[in-house]
Amino acid sequence: MKLTKRQESILEIVSNNSPITGEHIAEKLSLTRATLRPDLAILTMSGLLEARPKVGYYHSGKSRYRVVAEKLNSVLVDSVKSVPIVISEKCYVYDAVVSMFIEDVGTLFVVKEGGLLEGVVSRKDLLKTTLGGHDIQKLPVKVVMTRMPNVVITNPEETVWVAAKKIMAHEVDALPVVRKVKFADGSEGQEVVGRLSKTNITRLFVELGEGYEGGV
Repeated sequence: MKLTKRQESILEIVSNNSPITGEHIAEKLSLTRATLRPDLAILTMSGLLEARPKVGYYHSGKSRYRVVAEKLNSVLVDSVKSVPIVISEKCYVYDAVVSMFIEDVGTLFVVKEGGLLEGVVSRKDLLKTTLGGHDIQKLPVKVVMTRMPNVVITNPEETVWVAAKKIMAHEVDALPVVRKVKFADGSEGQEVVGRLSKTNITRLFVELGEGYEGGV
């Protein structure tokens, strides 16, 4: 979070003199209360300062990094996910290569009828297969994919923070966003409803940064 010099000064004053009223902060900076109002609002909304009526402002005790972490922990996968790029389990490796090239992605989700997740195939999987001398027009993609239940997944209600840690821990480019479905016979499946990639997460960081720079 990037602060202005005046906001930095306000934080220092509050840290050394809390609780302190807005009027007293303004006096120390030789400014009017009205001039400081936007800065105090930004610092309060960001979580760096807290205010109590008839008492004044005091430091929340949170670091800027903690404030950003709390923001990330409040964002759900559902709000940043993108459209999933899927292929049928009946496809061949050649079809997967073409789809990956056309869609410009590093991971494809393999689904069966009803959009239920069967597996995941990555760029690395396809590269290893094509370099291995296989006839990719006759090799089923299910032979080279990572199958369920060994696929790392996320869901719309999970936080982006938790999902991002999964991406890092398992060193994958993207996670399928799934929703559990139950059938009349009692069986269950994972319906693919989205995609969470490194690009989605990077875009969120950029948007958060732009928001702070804009004083949101």
